Amino acid sequence: MSTADTDYVLSLNAGSSSLKISLYSVSANHVLQGHAHDTPEPVSLVLTSSISNITAPPAKFAFHLIDSAGTPSNADTDEPSDAIKDHTSAFAHFLQCLQSQASIDHKRVIYICHRVVHGGGYSQPIIIDEESYHHIEKLSDLAPLHNGAALSVIKACMSALPDSKSIAYFDTSFHCTIPLHISSCAINQEIAKKRGLKKYGFHGLSYSFILRSVSQFLDKPPESLNLILLHLGSGASACLVKDGKSLDTSMGLTPLNGLPGATRSGSVDPSLIFHYTNKAGRITHDPSMATQVHVTMAEDILNRKSGWKAMTGTTDFGVITAKAELDNPDPEIAAHNPNRLASTSSSTACCTLSAQVDALVFAGGIGERGVKLRSIIAEKMRCVGYCEVDEAKNDGVGKEGGVVVDISVGERGDEGRQKRILVCRTDEQLEMARQCTLDPRFWNEI
Repeated sequence: MSTADTDYVLSLNAGSSSLKISLYSVSANHVLQGHAHDTPEPVSLVLTSSISNITAPPAKFAFHLIDSAGTPSNADTDEPSDAIKDHTSAFAHFLQCLQSQASIDHKRVIYICHRVVHGGGYSQPIIIDEESYHHIEKLSDLAPLHNGAALSVIKACMSALPDSKSIAYFDTSFHCTIPLHISSCAINQEIAKKRGLKKYGFHGLSYSFILRSVSQFLDKPPESLNLILLHLGSGASACLVKDGKSLDTSMGLTPLNGLPGATRSGSVDPSLIFHYTNKAGRITHDPSMATQVHVTMAEDILNRKSGWKAMTGTTDFGVITAKAELDNPDPEIAAHNPNRLASTSSSTACCTLSAQVDALVFAGGIGERGVKLRSIIAEKMRCVGYCEVDEAKNDGVGKEGGVVVDISVGERGDEGRQKRILVCRTDEQLEMARQCTLDPRFWNEI
């Protein structure tokens, strides 16, 4: 098939100051391939692009064509661009490079997949129209670091590529299987139901990719798997998967709950914000010392001015870990804080599954690169029967090929749930493109 006849799916992942883009070509008869765990990939990666520092110019732009061996080119590696001022101009700059460097007509892009962090009550992907756009807009306050950026890109795509249909893929959808007794909050239920106040959970696209990839790696159907998944990056969460479905997760109504992140506090006592902002400069219940703390102010402090950046001055967890090894107090506390909470979440999840777990899986930027972090957490999990980590395998994860790497001591057997320690190179853009391509709802109309 020539380039002119090829159909493409574009996957976009917008952050508050970044935009990650992947373009995939669609295989023939892709809808007929089905969703079995051993189904071949229905898409092939054609190129990737990333834009960073969008809100702190000059923005940096990278554009990489992917050859037949899956190797990216070195074209435009983090080049500064004065033309990029916001997410709209970032996408426009990408479209120019798509034509000039890849000779791909953007009219061949059939669908554009958008990662949307908070989907509220949406349980599956939806084609974006005026109604769904405004619904996502209303949810922006619940995911302030992401939903607003996603909406900006969606609007830019609908304007620049009017013939391509935009589809929203929600991180919350994966967790729609969480039982009511777990997702409910211990508050007035009439108010909770009216306002949608409950646990939603996030990182769902990543967890969906991990579940499918681990299923392929272990050669077991997804519905047979019990897993503890740790997505550890600038945003971090844990997810408990029972029989291939999300049973519980550490994030809640918003991504703020649970594990701390680069700028998020994670779980804190709800009263902390009042003591943090009072006029006394100390813990006090004196009403005269209280300040008016609006929701936006509390959100700003806990979402953007907390986390390990507030503790150490940097969001680079590698730097924090290195400094912690020098017995530097603040970095040491910051490094051990997520380790402790991730270990606690994992051990609690293990008990919830009555210790019947197939694997503990690390993913995300820190999970995939944090050699010491994996070692510490895995060691703490040995008390509930997990395999010991093979330090040579753990050190060599970056040199190993494949999506999933087993870092457990010994070889994997065929019997029972073996509590292996795995690392998965998660890919949210691929997960969206794959789901889109295999969904007959979208392709039967073409």
